Amino acid sequence: MAYEIPVTQARAELADLINRVVYGGERVVVTRHGKPLVALVSAADLERLEGEPDAAEEQVISSVSAIRSVQSAPGERRRFGIAAEHRPDRRGPEGGDRPPSTGHR
Repeated sequence: MAYEIPVTQARAELADLINRVVYGGERVVVTRHGKPLVALVSAADLERLEGEPDAAEEQVISSVSAIRSVQSAPGERRRFGIAAEHRPDRRGPEGGDRPPSTGHR
């Protein structure tokens, strides 16, 4: 768990906070109005964090890699032009023909 400190107090105690991070192995979260603003972590922790792949980034990469080109149904291109080739998948998460309605028209 990280040690939290208000930004005004952190300014006055910066040298001590750096020592706590480097030598004590602590992580310090500097807050403003009770909300996290920045974190002080050791250089080793930062290197480790930067080396880990971001889970969301990995999910996007795998999703994009899984996309394949799908041809339009016969005759759609002739009837609707280029839009038939680039139409988005209109099925919602339930698998229906349309995305779920928001109740607005």
